[in-house]
Amino acid sequence: MPATTANDIDFNDLARTHWSALYKYAYRLSGNSHTAEDLVQDSLMRAWRSIDRLQNPAAILGWLKTIVRRENARRFERIQPRESAIPTDEIGAERKTYDTSTEAFVLRRAIRALAAEYREPLIMQVLHGCSQQEIADRLGLSPAGVGTRLFRARQKLRQALGERV
Repeated sequence: MPATTANDIDFNDLARTHWSALYKYAYRLSGNSHTAEDLVQDSLMRAWRSIDRLQNPAAILGWLKTIVRRENARRFERIQPRESAIPTDEIGAERKTYDTSTEAFVLRRAIRALAAEYREPLIMQVLHGCSQQEIADRLGLSPAGVGTRLFRARQKLRQALGERV
């Protein structure tokens, strides 16, 4: 029996076969049923347009999930944050209290315990609102490298905080 090629695939069957798995994956990514439906629809449209580029039809579900993941990432690229009218040097001045709770103390201690390579990008993203690209530019890393460091920083924080809870 000859190998299946992208040209042999009935796209309607493909969409029906994988809709449920793609929806579940999109829902896990987005946390919202309407967004998940939109992600699957947009992803299937993108897949339909590029089906001729599918190199291994046996790995079609993985290929489709990659498209869903990338489509989800595109949602955030479209978001343009508004600039605040508050001067940045005055943002901290509005704060009148310092959180002295045990939880805040434990969190600050866990963040300080992180290696600088993980702590710095995490603080730049969480406290300063920098994007991965901005962090990459400032630290001389690739955006993917920054993503890896942010992931590992959060993972290490979870471990450190989980051990204390």
